[in-house]
Amino acid sequence: MKRLAALLFLCLAPACLADITIGRYDMASVRDASTLETRVIEDWKPLVKDPTLRGKVVEITVCEWWPGQKVRLPVAMVAPVGKACTHVVIENMGLQPKVPALAGSKLRLLKEHGVGLVFIGMVPITDMEPVGKLHLLMEEHFMQTKDGRYTPAWIWGLSDMRALTAAIAEKDVFQPVKVLTTGGSKRGVGAAASCIADSRITAMMPVVAPIIDSPGGPYVEGTLDPKITRMNEEFLAQMTSEVGRKAMLVRQKARSDERLTLAGVKAAGWSDAEITAASSLAWEPCRTTNYLDALQKRGVEILYCQGSNDNVSPGLVELGEKFPQLPVYIMPGGQHGGAKEAGFNKPVASQPDVDENLYAFATHHFFGTRRLIAPPKLETKWDKASGRVSIRVTFPDGAEPQSNEVFWSTNRHPDYTMLMEFDAWQSAPLSRTGAATFEGEAPVQAGASTLDVITVHRHQEAGTTLTISSPELRLR
Repeated sequence: MKRLAALLFLCLAPACLADITIGRYDMASVRDASTLETRVIEDWKPLVKDPTLRGKVVEITVCEWWPGQKVRLPVAMVAPVGKACTHVVIENMGLQPKVPALAGSKLRLLKEHGVGLVFIGMVPITDMEPVGKLHLLMEEHFMQTKDGRYTPAWIWGLSDMRALTAAIAEKDVFQPVKVLTTGGSKRGVGAAASCIADSRITAMMPVVAPIIDSPGGPYVEGTLDPKITRMNEEFLAQMTSEVGRKAMLVRQKARSDERLTLAGVKAAGWSDAEITAASSLAWEPCRTTNYLDALQKRGVEILYCQGSNDNVSPGLVELGEKFPQLPVYIMPGGQHGGAKEAGFNKPVASQPDVDENLYAFATHHFFGTRRLIAPPKLETKWDKASGRVSIRVTFPDGAEPQSNEVFWSTNRHPDYTMLMEFDAWQSAPLSRTGAATFEGEAPVQAGASTLDVITVHRHQEAGTTLTISSPELRLR
């Protein structure tokens, strides 16, 4: 079949940066249903638990990643019985070829509004066939070709797009006018990459996914700042829970398994410039901030849901400085997720307000039943002598959320440190002081050298609650 590989992503510098090229997509091949090589696992039939809904499960060819290596993944599709879906949500599931359990906002969108759901099996590269080998072959091809399509971000983004192609092939069931991609972590990477690349997709809501900086550290293992490496080693050594320590080490290995090693790229003859470029360009397909102008011209709507304490979505302070107009909900204290024994107790992706955000955002995008309010503007004044910080929030579009809070954290640890994932936050209510204006004060501990501030706002409209935040602002 045609190899799905090139187009859309323009290089950010010259045609290549230190010979490392950005992963590109051939959109004609992405949309070519004849290359799906669809195998029907279970044809359309009513769901056992709800016969008003119907499902179909297939397996498709996502691509021939390199000659002789096809990537095939399961796709599950769900729709109301007797109705064609003009609005579609692309989500993800595991590798089990069956309709996943439906709950929360996705079930509400399906049942209440007839939104079609499409799920593709998206998992770590280590778990894809050939299991335990595909990631090694991926890394080998990247090192040999220096082509960024041999990366997790590239294949995850392509997976969502090919799932949409499979759904559109079901002409009697899916007739999409608007398509929203969503998902958490790697699935958020896929949501962003697919929306950036594919003009069939009209909105994205990635969760705990990188926006502006590389997730979890450089793509080339061994190039992380030595100071941060030492801090992480000390953190692990001081953990009192052996179960928690093992869980953190397992997480580290899982991330490392999908990345290049410094020893490997040096053995392949890479230059220092190429090593530096690869650590950034490997994630270029999902770096939304580099494509905001193009996305705006297409009319794409965006809402990110992030955790302030998630090292997979670093650079939130920089994001606020450079792109304060990007709609985002930064959950103060929110984490990526992990073992409770390691101290992870606030995983963003499973929080109720994030699930409600999907429902509110989708009903806004598909039906216009509510607003997507503009990001608030934040003004602060930190009086170190009195130990107080004053906060003033204004909404440029005149929105007046019903619930408004300020959160703050002092002396935050650097991005990519494990300590950062456990930074403490405090909160206080904000009071309305004028039209679309809210103010408050907060005490700051003596001797603090930095102060991070986030305001959180819940806006109720048309029976939905949309939770957004200000950018994360760092005061010194």
